Parts: sequence; structure tokens; C-alpha cells
Amino acid sequence: MSRRAASSVEDERRDAARLLLTTPLVRASADPDGHRLVRRHQEALAQSFRHYLGYRLVVEPHFARLYKAGLGAGRSRPLRRAGTGAPFTPRCYAYLALACSVLLTSRHQVLLSSVVGEMRHAAVEAGIEPGMDSPAERRALVHALRQLTEWGVITEDDGSLTGYADDPATEALLWVDRELVRHLLAVPLREVDDPEALVRRAADPGPEGIRYAVRRRIVEEPVVMADELPEDERAWLRQSQRREAQHAEELYGLRLEIRAEGIAAFDPLDELSDLAFPREATLGQAALLSVAELVRRLRPDRVPNARDGVVPTVAFDRERLGEVVAELVASHGRRWSKEYTERPDRLPADVEDYLVAMGLVARGPDGELSLRAVAARYAPEIDLVATAAPLTLDLDLGGDP
Repeated sequence: MSRRAASSVEDERRDAARLLLTTPLVRASADPDGHRLVRRHQEALAQSFRHYLGYRLVVEPHFARLYKAGLGAGRSRPLRRAGTGAPFTPRCYAYLALACSVLLTSRHQVLLSSVVGEMRHAAVEAGIEPGMDSPAERRALVHALRQLTEWGVITEDDGSLTGYADDPATEALLWVDRELVRHLLAVPLREVDDPEALVRRAADPGPEGIRYAVRRRIVEEPVVMADELPEDERAWLRQSQRREAQHAEELYGLRLEIRAEGIAAFDPLDELSDLAFPREATLGQAALLSVAELVRRLRPDRVPNARDGVVPTVAFDRERLGEVVAELVASHGRRWSKEYTERPDRLPADVEDYLVAMGLVARGPDGELSLRAVAARYAPEIDLVATAAPLTLDLDLGGDP
């Protein structure tokens, strides 16, 4: 094989791996090119995912399914409702699990009323109050079924699911892909007794626990802080970080920025995450300016009692973030969305959630907040440039943490 051909194969394999990381269920009907790419390299991909991350890859004629592991309690990203983007509620997840349990043995063609009836019976058997009699409960059920349509598990053949939330007499004819249902859940529900057990079982790294656990966090999370890892995982990462940086770039196109505080993973193509930072619009601008101001106010002048001379996080209270956001609204609000400026209590909460999701702020089990060292990377150094032209700002977003 020529060097050029080998490079082409490696590039294709990397593209297929990136596709599976962002879309763990690739259907031929929805993405025929992507499915063909995965099938072309399925053996190498299966071996790579199994060896590097402990993930299992199943490739079938009409879909490919990468069984990604969870990261454990408190480290999950929620499903979000179509349209509004609001996170799934516990009730939505309950209905999603009930729907999967009944669709697994349903006919390929089934009425919505039949699915709802079977879900009621399954809920009673599981000791769950079925609800479904109020518009709010029916909306939660519809959100769960809508998620299954997005995954291709069910298809509306005649009628629509949407009207059921307002009118329980609404009917729809559905097609069910039972093979997809069987491959949907990473852990069979019959093997767990409660949600906590499901989360633990899904996140179990198995016999290669240390390397799988650390690699999964590097690939799945934007930031891995050394002080948040158990001692054995921290020691392994310290010994292996240069090699792991090479592997991450070769296999997935990720570039690792290694610091004493930990590791941040960057995707030059901005494809491997559904969240980008920085980003446009009011929330993106407010978050970037907020984190820069928090870094300025909280950066310690010295590092007493810090391990290796490093301060990985600095605690701050929620009121301080609220003050920072309020000052920003006063300065920039005239250019920001009325959705936020007319509801000033909403922006601080959304900024907090966004910064937590990006790994720049940590939120403890009791809701306490701390600024992570990696946030300093996004604290711009502002230089005023005096010229004959209008005054400009030179923003350097590549500073060291």
C-alpha cells in the first residue's frame, strides 16, 4: 500500500470514529454515506474502540451502534426536547424506559393507543404511578416517543404523536424497528433494579479500569482536572499523558493541551461536541465575558499550600457570578437579546450551566461553585491600540492557564 493510500485509509477511519463518537447510532436511512464509511472500516474501528476505550461496536446492514459508557453519577449530559432544547425531566426518562420495554415485543405496526395502554400496564408492574391523565404527563410521554422517532425506532405512518398531549383520543399508526430497540440501551433494563444501578453499571470500566476511565473522560469531557481523579488514575495519566496525546490525535483528531492542573481536549474542526466555547449570541458573549471577569477577580496573587505550586480551582459564591452578569448586562444589554435583558434572573443561571457544561466552572454536590484553572485560557488580554482608525481591541484568547 502506498503512503498516500495509507494516509487516505487512516483519514477515513478517523472520520468514521469521529462520526460514531458524535452519533453513536448511525442509521443507513438517515446517513447512508456515514453508514457505508463505518461498514468499510468496521473491523479496525471495533478493535480500536475496544482496545482504547472499552467500547463495543455493532455494525448491521442498516445501522451501526457504538455502545459508549457513561461517566458515572453527576457527569451526564441530559437528553433535550426537540424544539425547545429543554432537558428531559425524570418523568420523560421514565416514559422512555417504559416505551422501550413495550416496543421490544410489540408488533412491527402498532397503534399509538396500544403503545400507551401497554406502557400503563408496564408501569403498574414496575410499581410506578402511570399518570398519563393530565396534559403535562402526556407531554412528557410525547417527548419520550418523539426521541424514539428521532432515533428511528418508531416512524409515524398515519397520524401524528403531537396531538396526543392535548387530546388523549388522538390516534396514530406507528412502525416499530424492534432490532433498533434491542440495540438502543447500553445496559439491559432487566439487569438493574433502580436508576442508580443503571448509571453505575453503564459507567463500569471493567478490568482495564484505570486506562479506560481516564481515556473516556479525555474523549467525552472538555476538561480533565488532575485533582479530581483518584490517585491511581492521576498517576497513570501523569506517566502516559504524552503518549495519550498522540493517540487522541491519531485516532480522533483531538489535540490535548497538557498542564500541571490537568488536560483540555480541543477539536480543531469543532465537530465532536454539541457545545462550542466561545460562541455567538447573547449567552455565548455573556459567558465569555463572565469567565474573563471571574478570572480577573479570583486569580490568586500567590499559591500557598498548593500541590506542585498549582491552584486547580478557586471557590466563589453564586452571588458573585450574579453581580458579574448584572454588570455585563448594564454595559452590553442594549445589544443583547430581550429574552435575557427582560428577564435578568435567567441569564446568570444559563451562564452558570453553560460554564459548568464546558468544564470551566465546577459545581459541587451541594451546588457550590469553583472556577477551574483552565478558565484562565479564555481570559482575554486586552490591548488598546491607538491609531488614526477607530479604537480597536486586540483579544488574545490563547493565554496559558
